[in-house]
Amino acid sequence: MTTETTAVATHAAPQSAGSQITKALGGNFRQYGMMIALAALIMLFEVLTNGLFLQPRNVTSLLIQNGYVLILAIGMVMVIIAGHIDLSVGSVCAFVGATVALSMKMWHFPWPLAILFGLALGILVGLWQGYWVAYVGIPAFIVTLAGMLLFRGLDLMILNAESIVVPEDFQKIANGYLPEIGGKSMPYHLITVILTVIAIAAVVWFELRNRADRKKYSMPQTPLWTSVAKMVVVGGVIGIFGMLLASYKGIPVVGLILFGLVLIYTFVTQRTVLGRHIYAVGGNSNAAQLSGVDTRRVSLFVMVNMGLLAGVAGMVFTAYLNAANPKDGTGFELDAIAAVFVGGAAVAGGVGKVSGAMIGGFVMGVLNLGLANLSVDSNWIQIIKGLVLLAAVAFDVLSKMRGKPSFIGMMMNAFSRNASVTADHSLARADEAAGPSAVQRVASRHQDDVPEGVDSKVSANDSPTHGSEHE
Repeated sequence: MTTETTAVATHAAPQSAGSQITKALGGNFRQYGMMIALAALIMLFEVLTNGLFLQPRNVTSLLIQNGYVLILAIGMVMVIIAGHIDLSVGSVCAFVGATVALSMKMWHFPWPLAILFGLALGILVGLWQGYWVAYVGIPAFIVTLAGMLLFRGLDLMILNAESIVVPEDFQKIANGYLPEIGGKSMPYHLITVILTVIAIAAVVWFELRNRADRKKYSMPQTPLWTSVAKMVVVGGVIGIFGMLLASYKGIPVVGLILFGLVLIYTFVTQRTVLGRHIYAVGGNSNAAQLSGVDTRRVSLFVMVNMGLLAGVAGMVFTAYLNAANPKDGTGFELDAIAAVFVGGAAVAGGVGKVSGAMIGGFVMGVLNLGLANLSVDSNWIQIIKGLVLLAAVAFDVLSKMRGKPSFIGMMMNAFSRNASVTADHSLARADEAAGPSAVQRVASRHQDDVPEGVDSKVSANDSPTHGSEHE
């Protein structure tokens, strides 16, 4: 038995290039695929617009115009991870925006107090809907569908088919920029440069902390070069984006809000017990409950959090338009849901990341802005966005069919076949000399299919089974 185990270990030692890349990506092909797609879209529009697309002013417009969608996507990804859906966020945005505008005009609230009032209103909306979902047991789809109609009606009642203009100071939430340091003689906006460095440092910290945690708990580690590559690529993208903003007017206020929210919610979902509970409830609610997780409290939290962020997005959009209008919020829920699914979240819940939602939101935003720069008809823009969403969700469903490899998995296997042919020949000669056993044949057949974190050594009594594919 010892001889066979040693032979299996020797047989499993060389890994193909495709297997190493698969392991390095942690199985999360969709999110990395969307990053590649986003980069390809940007390069495509940069060529088609003759260098206009990546002009600093255009990049700033991309962030300002899509800020409210990205804020909604942060809350929506947590709702979807937990296995729910929220169709009311567009109406809640309009309702909160209209109420805050009314408070400043009719009740003479100063704009800081009006912002706090809007945040409290969003939390109350989340509590209302979360109670029906978590404690009464009504599906979130039905509760939020009712909420979509309810809060849209309240919005129209408040505005009475009129617009309410908001004060100029309030408008700076979406249209303002951070102040300059050092005067206009500086070639770059200094505060933006500092925030860019902080963002890159945060990426490095999260990656190194992840490696330290995996080592601490004796979990499988990806090669060091893959972590270095991740930090270099992601840090490089953030650096380029930040310097483009710094060469114009600097980071807008909505960009600072978004930056803070991404850091906070990335930490919450990846580094806290609450975050792990959200994933557990979405993955298998019954199993999570049997493990001691308060599933009702988790469901209530994600709905309340969604209401809070919908309030933030509603105020940002109202400030962006300089007024609250009856048609505000129309279709916002679709944009947020599309961003989450395009960014790699699973339809059934339990899978998704805040960073993925940001990537999905930027994919949709780049499509909007790029096609608009090319003077494409708005009807065609909607058609293209719909096809992109359908393709992303179809990829998720097809790649998780039981017992079948994903499309990218098949590509990686094909890529690795040529890279590993020499090692396979040498191993085959060694097997012929030693006499192949059943254990060796099973191990060699399934070596590249073993998911990360699963022991590659199999015993003679093990039988091959097909597990679900994890992102």
